[in-house]
Amino acid sequence: MIELKQVSKWYGAVQVLNDCSAQIHKGEVVVVCGPSGSGKSTLIKTINALEPIQQGEIWVDSIPLHDPKTNLPKLRSRVGMVFQHFELFPHLSVTENLTLAQVKVLGRSLDEAKKHGLEYLERVGLIAHKDKFPGQLSGGQQQRVAIARALSMDPIVMLFDEPTSALDPEMVGEVLDVMVSLAKEGMTMVVVTHEMGFARKVSNRVIFMDVGGRILEDCSRDEFFGNPDARQPRTREFLDKILHH
Repeated sequence: MIELKQVSKWYGAVQVLNDCSAQIHKGEVVVVCGPSGSGKSTLIKTINALEPIQQGEIWVDSIPLHDPKTNLPKLRSRVGMVFQHFELFPHLSVTENLTLAQVKVLGRSLDEAKKHGLEYLERVGLIAHKDKFPGQLSGGQQQRVAIARALSMDPIVMLFDEPTSALDPEMVGEVLDVMVSLAKEGMTMVVVTHEMGFARKVSNRVIFMDVGGRILEDCSRDEFFGNPDARQPRTREFLDKILHH
């Protein structure tokens, strides 16, 4: 579903992605983790071309993102993205947030878009809030609306960029529950997160990145958590710190 081949990116003189290669298959849940500043968020944003790359190739569903002729807006409409800070339109109601892109990008009628959006709102447990504005919702509720909005575009893959890091601890669970149910239904997901409990429970694979934008590990969940001796020293140090607190 997604293939990255020797992807590198710089901001000026600073290299933020260094020769990154990975494959993500249909139905896989891949967690990308690592210390702050390791390029995790940049990596996930290259998968829908929100961040352009200077070297390498990226394919999504056999479409080459690196090809200047590729219609990126059309591709992005099929790649759901959920950000750290929800990115909902504050002046639009929840229902309007769910329908706007369906109408503008996919060309659906307003009635069709509303029906579709509200089905997903029900699925994330927020149908009672359909007429509220984002500012009237908790952070966890806003993030669930953002997930419903992404799903209502019928994406072939969902990208999550630290979806729980801006939330109060007690709201994290309600967002992760929605993500767990998506994973169980076979949605292809790439998740940048520090939530190692989620990674252990749901992921098929774990990609570990280190400062300088290198992928140090790309292995199964069981290998990552269950076989620390086979991991790189830097990975072991990271696991020691996060799993013992």
